[in-house]
Amino acid sequence: MPINCSPLRRCVGLLAWFVLGLVVAHPAAAADSDWAPRPVDRAGLPNAYWITDKVISGASPLGDEGFESLERLGVKTVISVDGAKPDLATARAHGLRYVHLPHGYDGVPAVRSKELAKAVRDLPGPIYIHCHHGKHRSPAAATVACVGAGTLPAEHALVVLKTAGTSASYRGLYASAERAETLTNAVLDAVAAKFPETVEPPKMVKAMTDLEHSLEHLRAIEQAGWATPANHPDLAPDHEALLLREHYTEMKRLEETRRQPAGFQQLLQQGEDAAMQLERALFDARTAERREAAARAFAAVQKNCKQCHTEHRDRPMEQSAGTLEPVAPGTLDPAAAGH
Repeated sequence: MPINCSPLRRCVGLLAWFVLGLVVAHPAAAADSDWAPRPVDRAGLPNAYWITDKVISGASPLGDEGFESLERLGVKTVISVDGAKPDLATARAHGLRYVHLPHGYDGVPAVRSKELAKAVRDLPGPIYIHCHHGKHRSPAAATVACVGAGTLPAEHALVVLKTAGTSASYRGLYASAERAETLTNAVLDAVAAKFPETVEPPKMVKAMTDLEHSLEHLRAIEQAGWATPANHPDLAPDHEALLLREHYTEMKRLEETRRQPAGFQQLLQQGEDAAMQLERALFDARTAERREAAARAFAAVQKNCKQCHTEHRDRPMEQSAGTLEPVAPGTLDPAAAGH
């Protein structure tokens, strides 16, 4: 007696269409479950990754070598989300356009997210988006921009940050990536983005950027045994310690600083005290005792910075009440520099 298979065939057919529907509805999940940003192995471009075929995220280009690598990669536009002034002269020498759209460590504001997405959609590429170290702000900015422009699936957002090494401490940056969504052309068309080459940072941001540069110099000096590094003959230990202490002193005098919470000002004072101890130790660091004192003082400076970042800089924007007060509406948050 023949078996009637039509009900079974109908069930199998319906199941096949259901599975196919899932694949079509979620092509990225089906085809790109192992997706990750592609590393860029070029001189002068630390921590650089291709996020899409048009966008690279990385650190600030290292001098002429870094900008030459960008030129060889075919990059046409460089977007800085760092608080420091971009190196316009070197970029121009390599035929690159600079755009300065800085933001802080507490997240990418909604307006800035739209500006970045519009830049990715409209400006000539490839586009290189960078912050200072290329680990935190630029991966978040590149992710928000690409998801907003519709060139990166939202489910890939956190993969970008984790691949770049974005610290989990920057909860605001992770929150911005998680909330990123594709924006319509109508929304992006309405964004009044002028894409400036550079914006003048508030004095407090400038002071923090200068302080971070001094810290980097002192880290190199520490690695050289509290002596002038062989590859940096311009760095005198006692002078760099003096500059660090002066950055703290000058920051305390700023009007913006006086408007900050008492806890921030207390940490700033503690940082200045530790920097002063480092300055004294490095005035004559030829003895082992002096070098040990320098190591203790510098450790105290860096611990102070980390505590300040945790309590006043790295919190998500929606949790920032009572932390660093914005300098002025529409300007860069005081915590947005490299410090």
